[in-house]
Amino acid sequence: MEGKEVKNGVKSAKKNINGMKKKINQNVRKARDKRSDLIEDLKMEIASELGLIEQVKNEGWQSLSPKTSGQIGGKLSQRLRKMGK
Repeated sequence: MEGKEVKNGVKSAKKNINGMKKKINQNVRKARDKRSDLIEDLKMEIASELGLIEQVKNEGWQSLSPKTSGQIGGKLSQRLRKMGK
């Protein structure tokens, strides 16, 4: 009987661990999504400040030149550093 009890205990522990892993993964995804939303919002704000918002809305980010993309990326980095993220 003890062998069955041990096996059942191990199975139960594995289920608990798998449940915990799922919750951790969900929390990581939520945090990543929040960060992505923040970055997208900042990018749009910077594009607006540079007078590029209409171009981005109409043609997408890929329509920007490498130089302009670099300017946005540089300003984004500065703001994220200031925010401590």
